[in-house]
Amino acid sequence: MAKDQLQVLNALDVAKTQLYHFTAIVIAGMGFFTDAYDLFCISLVTKLLGRIYYHHHENAPKPGILPPPIAAAVNGVAFVGTLSGQLFFGWLGDKLGRKKVYGMTLMLMVICSIASGLSFGKTPNGVITTLCFFRFWLGFGIGGDYPLSATIMSEYANKKTRGAFIAAVFAMQGFGILTGGIVALIVAGAFKNAYPSPIYSVNPKDSTPPEADYVWRIIVMFGAIPALLTYYWRMKMPETARYTALVAKNAEKAAADMSKVLNVEIEVETNKVEEKRHDFGLFTKEFLRRHGLHLLGTTSTWFLLDIAFYSQNLFQKDIFSKIGWIPHPETMNALDEVFKIAKAQTLIALCSTVPGYWFTVAFIDKMGRFAIQLMGFFFMTVFMFALAIPYNHWTQKENRIGFVIMYSLTFFFANFGPNATTFVVPAEIFPARLRSTCHGISAAAGKAGAIVGAFGFLYAAQSTDPLKVDAGYPTGIGVKNALIVLGCVNLLGMLFTFLVPESKGKSLEEMSKENEGEEENYEKDTKAENAQTIPL
Repeated sequence: MAKDQLQVLNALDVAKTQLYHFTAIVIAGMGFFTDAYDLFCISLVTKLLGRIYYHHHENAPKPGILPPPIAAAVNGVAFVGTLSGQLFFGWLGDKLGRKKVYGMTLMLMVICSIASGLSFGKTPNGVITTLCFFRFWLGFGIGGDYPLSATIMSEYANKKTRGAFIAAVFAMQGFGILTGGIVALIVAGAFKNAYPSPIYSVNPKDSTPPEADYVWRIIVMFGAIPALLTYYWRMKMPETARYTALVAKNAEKAAADMSKVLNVEIEVETNKVEEKRHDFGLFTKEFLRRHGLHLLGTTSTWFLLDIAFYSQNLFQKDIFSKIGWIPHPETMNALDEVFKIAKAQTLIALCSTVPGYWFTVAFIDKMGRFAIQLMGFFFMTVFMFALAIPYNHWTQKENRIGFVIMYSLTFFFANFGPNATTFVVPAEIFPARLRSTCHGISAAAGKAGAIVGAFGFLYAAQSTDPLKVDAGYPTGIGVKNALIVLGCVNLLGMLFTFLVPESKGKSLEEMSKENEGEEENYEKDTKAENAQTIPL
C-alpha cells in the first residue's frame, strides 16, 4: 500500500514526535478539559440547587431537593445538546473542514458556560429553565468538540504514537473532572469561612445563607476560562493535510501547510490525488460492506460504556451518601454539603480517574486498542459485581473504605479501558471524507447511553422501600440491583468489543482502505482482519 501513499501523508505517518504534536495535544486537549469540567461540575451543585430553590417547608425533616423531573433535566439536558452537537458538527467537519468548524464549538462553549452561571428568573422554575436552556447549547458546543478534536489529532499524528496522542487529548477530561472538584472545594470553603451557618437540623432556614447562590454560579462559569485561553491558538492551526488532500483535493496546499509544520520539503502530487476516487457515501452498500460492522462496533461499545460511566460519575454523591461516606444532609449546612461532595469526587478523580487516563496514554500503542478495551470492560464488570452482590456488607461502617476503593477501581479501568479507546478508534478506522461524521455518530451513541444512565439511574437507584425513597420519587430497584444492571451492561460491552478492529501501528489510509485500488486486496485484508479481531 505504501506505493500509493501521498508523500505528504507518508511524511506525517513517519514524522518524529515534535513540538507541533504537543501543541496540538494542548490546543485540542483544553477543549476536552472544558468539556469534562462543564459536563460534570453540575453534579457538584445539584444538592445546593435543591436547598436554595426547592426548600418549601421550614419544618421539613430534610433539606429541599430538586424534584425528579427537574433533577433529570438539570443532569441530562447537556447530554441531549451534546448528542445533537456531535451529529451536527461531525457532519459539518467533513463538509466544511475541521478548522473552520473548530472555532465555532469553542466560542459556543465559552458563551454558554458564562450564560449558565448568569441564569436568573422570578421563580425557582424560571432560574432552572434558563439554566437548562443554556446548558443545552453548552452541550451542543461540547458535542462538536468530540469528533473534531479526535479527527484533527488523528490526522496530525504519526502512526507509531497516534493512539497515545489521541488518548492524551481525551485524558484532559480527567484534569477537567479533577479541576471541577478543586474549584468547588475552594469556592465552597471560602464561602463557608466567610458566612458561617448552622447545620440544617439546628436551623433549617439559616443553614443555607443567601450568599450560597453565588457558589454554584461561580463553579459553573469557571469552565469558560481555559476554553477562552485557547481560542486564538485554535484559529492559528492549519487545516489537516488529510482533509485538504483527500477531501478538498488540494494537494498543493496540503504539501505547503505540512512543509511549514514539519520543516521539510514535500513534493506536490496532484495527479495522485485525482486518481483516488473512493467516493461512496455513508448511506451506501459499499460503506455498509466495508465499514458497517466497524460502525456497529464503535457505536454499541460507546453506548454501553456511557450508560455505566455517566451513571457512576453523576450519581457517585448519591451512592456515597447511601453507604454513609458523605453524612446525611440534615447534619450539614448547604456550603458544607457542597464541600464534602467535592472532596469525595476530587479524591476519586485524583486516585483513579486521572491515573486511568494516563495509563491508557502510556500503553495504548504497546498493548493495542482492542486489548485495553476488552480488559477495561472485563474489570469494570468484575468490580461492579463485587460491589453489588455483597452490597449489604459494604454499607457497614467498618467496610466503607473498601467500598470506595472498589468503586474507584471501576473508574480506573473505565479510563484505562473503554472510556479512552471508544474515543480513539472511530478517529482511525473510517475514510477521511466520513471520519468526522462517523466519529460524531459513535460519540452520539455514547451520549444516548449517558442519557439512559443520567435519567435511568436517578430513578432505578431509589430504595425498594417506599419510606426510604427521596421526596417525589417512585420506588426503584435499589442501589444493589442498579449496580448489578450496570455490571451486565459492562459485560455486553465486552462482547461487542469483538466487532472493533485493531488499528495499532497502521496508517489511517491503511485502516480505511483509501489507498486500495483493487477489490481483491480489499477482500484479502478484510478476511485477515476479521480472523484476527472476531474470534467468536
